[in-house]
Amino acid sequence: MSNDKKKAAQPIVIKRIKKVAGGHHGGAWKIAYADFVTAMMAFFLLMWLLGSTAKGDLEGIAEFFNTPMKVAMQGGSGAGDATSLIQGGGKDLTRREGQVKNGKAEAKKKKADMQAARAELARQELAKLTDLKKKIEEAIDGNPTLSQFKKQLLLDITSEGLRIQIVDEQNRAMFAIGSAELQPYTKDILHELGVMLNEVDNKLALTGHTDATAYSGGERGYSNWELSADRANASRRELVAAGVIEQKILRVIGLSSSVLFDKTDPLNPMNRRISIIVMNKQTEEALSQDNISSVNVDTSAADAEGAGASDQPPAATE
Repeated sequence: MSNDKKKAAQPIVIKRIKKVAGGHHGGAWKIAYADFVTAMMAFFLLMWLLGSTAKGDLEGIAEFFNTPMKVAMQGGSGAGDATSLIQGGGKDLTRREGQVKNGKAEAKKKKADMQAARAELARQELAKLTDLKKKIEEAIDGNPTLSQFKKQLLLDITSEGLRIQIVDEQNRAMFAIGSAELQPYTKDILHELGVMLNEVDNKLALTGHTDATAYSGGERGYSNWELSADRANASRRELVAAGVIEQKILRVIGLSSSVLFDKTDPLNPMNRRISIIVMNKQTEEALSQDNISSVNVDTSAADAEGAGASDQPPAATE
């Protein structure tokens, strides 16, 4: 038998080796352990971040996970500073602790802008009233009707606005004695003032004052309170007759002798006077809101109770 035939007759043997896992000597457990260590590291890192994060930031994170799309699209405390031009991002560098609430930065800015606007408005208004004061003083010097009463026309700027006081002199009273009847020259003064006052948009207030001489005679219960109120109201009617729009006058009161011009001499004729206030916006707003208690009446003296104005003159004189 030839060698070739012997090789063909021999059976082919296939040896299969079955590999068995090496148990604890294998490497699969190392991968599982690495995953476990990574997870623990992430867990402790998360706990550290939560412990060192401010309360405001925690609320922002919670808001993000509750409504992630809303925060990402519209901004909010979970997306950083909501005042950022880029929605959903940015950081408020001015914050001290925690997250800045949505709109807080805008509110502070608006408040500052409002204060600056009010200060600028007050400055402009003071300049306008100062110009009006100068204009009236020039008109008094250049008007023959008013120049002769220059000593009886007193102008100054108060917390309420521009104050124009028409005071009595010893031999030249603005009203008949003990009466609310205007003297002819008083009407001329009010007519000239009315023309200039009607050129400004500011509202007006009128206050009547008397000296400390007790009112005697006349109807029962009539006193310097009623007399001062009647004189203020008579002045109001004369200003309206001169062309002043009636709606420009917001207040007409009488203070009797409670606010003296000359506190050292209560009987001084100068205590008998009419005060016309060209009000600033702050005073005007306070009166419009029926908040008269916050407004100084005519001077820095203590607030006094005014009597209601009456259209009827007193029945008798002092």
